[in-house]
Amino acid sequence: MTQNTARVFDEVLLEVKDISLAFGGVKALTNISFDIRKGEIRAIIGPNGAGKTSMLNVINGFYHPQDGTITYKGQVRRKMRPHNAAKQGIARTFQNVALFKGMSTLDNIMTGRLLKMRTNMLLQAIYWGPNQREEIRHREYCEQIIDFLEIQAIRKTPVGRLPYGLQKRVELARALAMEPELLLLDEPMAGMNVEEKEDMCRFVLDVNEEFGTTIALIEHDMGVVMDISDRVVVLDYGRKLADGPPDEVRRDEEVIRAYLGVGH
Repeated sequence: MTQNTARVFDEVLLEVKDISLAFGGVKALTNISFDIRKGEIRAIIGPNGAGKTSMLNVINGFYHPQDGTITYKGQVRRKMRPHNAAKQGIARTFQNVALFKGMSTLDNIMTGRLLKMRTNMLLQAIYWGPNQREEIRHREYCEQIIDFLEIQAIRKTPVGRLPYGLQKRVELARALAMEPELLLLDEPMAGMNVEEKEDMCRFVLDVNEEFGTTIALIEHDMGVVMDISDRVVVLDYGRKLADGPPDEVRRDEEVIRAYLGVGH
């Protein structure tokens, strides 16, 4: 599971600069700056209420900050909506599983292909001609993801019947169906047992290495973060506390005092 050697990444895929976000009088983020480099696994950590999920929501357009800029693939983005972010290659999973519980695993994953479909709504409704051929191609791609994530046995199972760990894997599969350049994972291992966490860590590493997908993840399990991340940014009460390689961050006195604790 562990990434044994330090990897070097030079090309900046996304940069957040001086981002501030407030809801009324409550400041969720204050002057946050960091970058995500192409090909890396970038962890965002911090205690509850630190602003981690708010940061992901800013990156993929759910929230629009009052101050600061976001530069993605060299272009400054202004008030981008989630739909536009998805079209530009940013996919997202959520802290709480957001799947269609009555639909099968395969059909849930297929929803990740909607932005890739080009036939019009009439042809989609009658399932004939070009749309039929297109859907077959998209299903074949989804079947490849199912094989990759080793969930063949549940491809026809309604996801509402699945245990939590498998639902998380299906949500990852749906995000991968979008063929993202940047994959945002909000606590992908939350609520999992040790075996499920090991499996998810392996899949996250495989997605990064085999697909070349850049990953930004929020995770509370410090063992996971230190094992699989290339760089870590630490937030605390909406402010940046530290930023750097895992070994450097884990030795930072402010991080130890505010988050990790002396035991780490």
